[in-house]
Amino acid sequence: MVVAPATADLMARAAAGMAGDLLTATLLTARCPVLYAPAMHTEMWEHPATAANVALLRRRGAIVLDPAVGRLTGQDSGAGRLPEPAAIFAAATRLLARGPAVPDLAGRRVVVSAGGTREEIDPVRFIGNWSTGTQGYALARTAVTRGAEVIVVAANVALPDPAGVKVTRVVSAREMRDAVLSAATGDGHREGLWADAVVMAAAVADYRPAARSPAKIKKDGRAPEPIVLAENPDILAGLAAERSARYGADHDPVLVGFAAETDTSPEGARAKLARKGCDLLVVNPVGAGLGFGTPDNEAVVYGSDGTLTPIPRGPKDTLADVVWDLVVARLPRKVSHG
Repeated sequence: MVVAPATADLMARAAAGMAGDLLTATLLTARCPVLYAPAMHTEMWEHPATAANVALLRRRGAIVLDPAVGRLTGQDSGAGRLPEPAAIFAAATRLLARGPAVPDLAGRRVVVSAGGTREEIDPVRFIGNWSTGTQGYALARTAVTRGAEVIVVAANVALPDPAGVKVTRVVSAREMRDAVLSAATGDGHREGLWADAVVMAAAVADYRPAARSPAKIKKDGRAPEPIVLAENPDILAGLAAERSARYGADHDPVLVGFAAETDTSPEGARAKLARKGCDLLVVNPVGAGLGFGTPDNEAVVYGSDGTLTPIPRGPKDTLADVVWDLVVARLPRKVSHG
């Protein structure tokens, strides 16, 4: 059952269990998944009464999307805009794919990186990769319909934002490092509270030009100067070091890395998993029409506990569900955040 738009008044009546009209009576009798797509003025969305009603509906198992941010009625602009119909539809189909399952990420905050970083050579050229952000957005969309609060750090993604997701846009690897660290550690969000899980699905450039030319490098008949490369920070390994310093071994937020590889050997995957210090490493083959920019994906997920989970080729939403299943299985011992 989809309620769109879901007004502040409607959600208040639904939270109170009122049944004074056909819609609220239907909600009170519904035993299927229920998805609310709120739309209202920013002040109404941010009011403590609305926040309490949304929290109550979510605790009962309903999926309440966060509204989009943008132009409202009149001259108003802010959080409260109805998500685009296509985004609501995508959230509903993801919810239906799981059936009446309990939202197992309810009350959790997760961070997902998506897309491919770009490292500027000059004002018109960059070093980049073929990532479109499709897999990262599938992970975000799926997490929302499993009840999570989702923050996406998107690098050069041209896809429509998933409904109910907060999106931070970046360009380079260093910008992504700062944005992911801020979102993961709660900086500016919830002071001192780490996210429950961080999934690094973005294709992050390992290197950048050591010096960016301030002007376009022109062809003048002479051989160009070699481009000297500098190493970019390892975002995932840095997060692993940060959480270890803060929590030790007992209360680690779950860290998931993605490795797009042409060599998917188990030896290389295990070595990379140990080097990164993450809990799960999703190794997927790329090249020759695989991985980047395609609607499907395949992978093998290596766990730091020695587990190995093959995911056969299929829709990226299906791979996202398997990854979140593996994350959820590691969450119970990670509830307390000190």
